[in-house]
Amino acid sequence: MAAKFLDHQESIKPGTSGLDITVAGLTKYLGGKVLYENFDLQIASGKITCIFGPNGCGKSTLLNMIAGLLPPDAGELRFGGLLRSQVQIGYVFQNYRDALFPWLRAKDNIEYPLLSAGLSRIQRRLRVEELAQQFNVGFDLSRYPYELSGGQQQLVSIMRALATRPNILFLDEPFSALDYEATLAIRDKLQDVFAATGVTIVMISHDLEEAVYLADHILLLTKRPTRLAERVVFEASRPRTLETLSAPEFVRIKAHSLDVFRREAS
Repeated sequence: MAAKFLDHQESIKPGTSGLDITVAGLTKYLGGKVLYENFDLQIASGKITCIFGPNGCGKSTLLNMIAGLLPPDAGELRFGGLLRSQVQIGYVFQNYRDALFPWLRAKDNIEYPLLSAGLSRIQRRLRVEELAQQFNVGFDLSRYPYELSGGQQQLVSIMRALATRPNILFLDEPFSALDYEATLAIRDKLQDVFAATGVTIVMISHDLEEAVYLADHILLLTKRPTRLAERVVFEASRPRTLETLSAPEFVRIKAHSLDVFRREAS
């Protein structure tokens, strides 16, 4: 499944200030039971925000509603002073095996949203080359997805999501199906892209250490009916490295977040 991308001409520049995401009075029922009710949330522009919470609390559902892939039952979503149709998004799905088109080569998968947006063949090729240089791609993009490793496939998915220079990049547990080595490599590349573009990143993580390592803001959710337990701010400088994991402030923030999670999940 691939996310829908808006016309390239309708987008605004990535990193535009003031494009905070406001969730107001959000309500969603699943199976006749309340998942979210009168749920409010603010997501800051130009930051990496990680959403973390108990299994079944509706993290992916929340992300999909904000991204416009799933309608809420009630409530309002605002993107600064812009309409949703004026905001360009990219979306990276958890299961890279289902996200990529198996009949298209890697470079054609990356080009797909650009083709949908009406860019010329030369424009599409130049953008793929730009992304390949930005990510320091060391494998052949002329290969098909089944010929690539899991980490390579997920990297292609991320490049495709960034192809249209989105204002907001959504990632749904992007590392959960990868091995540790691939996870380390891709999350560092993600930091590089964030530093270079200023794109707002909203990400779900099932790994608290990973969430704190990557995020400026960690949104800790409760079990159902889901509410925001706490917003934790981690302002460590970037790029963050493996040394960050042993820094006193990182250890403190992680321990505090774990305490909140245990309290709310019990």
